[in-house]
Amino acid sequence: MKTFILANQKGGVGKSTSAVNIASILQSIGNNVLFIDADPQGNSTDSFKAKIKDVPTLYDVILDDERIPIAEAVQKLEMGDIVASDPLLTKADSILLNDVEGIYRFQDALANFSGYDFIIIDTAPSMNSLLHSCLIAADRVIIPVTADRYAIQGLYQLNDTINAVKRRQNNKLKISGLLLTKYSERRLLDKEVKETLEKTAREMDTKLFSTTIRESVKVKEAQALRACSVSL
Repeated sequence: MKTFILANQKGGVGKSTSAVNIASILQSIGNNVLFIDADPQGNSTDSFKAKIKDVPTLYDVILDDERIPIAEAVQKLEMGDIVASDPLLTKADSILLNDVEGIYRFQDALANFSGYDFIIIDTAPSMNSLLHSCLIAADRVIIPVTADRYAIQGLYQLNDTINAVKRRQNNKLKISGLLLTKYSERRLLDKEVKETLEKTAREMDTKLFSTTIRESVKVKEAQALRACSVSL
């Protein structure tokens, strides 16, 4: 079982859309996939049409005083299996930081869990304790990034965090690559930023994926329809 997280502390980079589509693609080629929504905003949970009221959520798995096994929080839906987000995940910092082993709760939840080929985790656009906990539990990180200069600035901070986790808490952690989203070959700035990202990726000991996700009205239409996979 491989655990991938999609992370970027900058919002608006297509992280949740990318996470949902990666899970859908993996599932479409015959893999058993579990999606975990660790973003309190719950956009991915909404895409899956998952419930958050009167059902166990990720909050019950890692933050509640009486934590439950993750298997009890899995919702089996038409779009796939998901552990739903919960607005209460905003309490993560106050809960996890008050427990000496709090940031290991995600890792503990997945320790004896099986039955899936891949776990895909969507995270909030924030450098917080919940992201830290996800990094400790993951095997690989995919970083969606848009073709603008401000998006590049935060990559080094995220890379420093990932490297620190790798050194101290999870030596198997690796960045699979940077995923360029909302890209247009027609815009000169996009081409310039892409070249910079290729250099940045090498400095981060990873790569810029050759596949780029172009801007498409179909993405917004799919989000409006809660479609799981769109043709980009």
